Amino acid sequence: MAVEGGMKCVKFLLYVLLLAFCAFAVGLIAVGIGAQLVLNQTITPGATPGSLLPVVIIAVGAFLFLVAFVGCCGACKENYCLMITFAIFLSLIMLVEVAAAIAGYVFRDKVISEFNKDFRQQMQNYPKNNHTALILDRMQEDFKCCGAANYTDWEKILIVTKRVPDSCCVNVTQGCGINFNMKDIHTEGCVEKIGGWLRSKMLVVAAAALGIAFVEVLGIIFACCLVKSIRSGYEVM
Repeated sequence: MAVEGGMKCVKFLLYVLLLAFCAFAVGLIAVGIGAQLVLNQTITPGATPGSLLPVVIIAVGAFLFLVAFVGCCGACKENYCLMITFAIFLSLIMLVEVAAAIAGYVFRDKVISEFNKDFRQQMQNYPKNNHTALILDRMQEDFKCCGAANYTDWEKILIVTKRVPDSCCVNVTQGCGINFNMKDIHTEGCVEKIGGWLRSKMLVVAAAALGIAFVEVLGIIFACCLVKSIRSGYEVM
């Protein structure tokens, strides 16, 4: 039995929210993949709170897309069981997203601590590993920084006075890091600069997750209203 009256409007609004959920899901997957790529370049892979957060974001995004599809089928066919399933799963996703947002805020300093530790470890491998050197050079060029705390960290690694990687230079050219002038290099450390960037991105993700959770509350309310209408139709029949 088709829904009537105000429930037709609720059904239409639910379709709009389901479309928004699909967009949110794709956005979450993209953000999670982007965060994972950044962390893979800055933090040694491992099961740490900071490195697991992108995986959670990707999983939630994929699950949200699947749940939105179930909700769309349920609303289209006005199927009681599918709509109940949609409402329950959407509630679970909302709880996971809120937990992920809280975890992102709580562990933001932990991520910076991990980054500081791993950046210094990678600096030790800079003279011996070309792949590591390329990663650090790219980071120093992109973020206009030098060393972990500051440019003097390279003195312990390169064991040469007044020598830093060429990527520390304001204008990068071959050999520009040898016998440099202070005004020609970036003196600020990468840990603080990149750490601040990572922290800001995590806060953006946390805020986005809370915003999506609010929209999901509306989806749950509309789904419950539609379920009630469908059940009433069954009782009349």
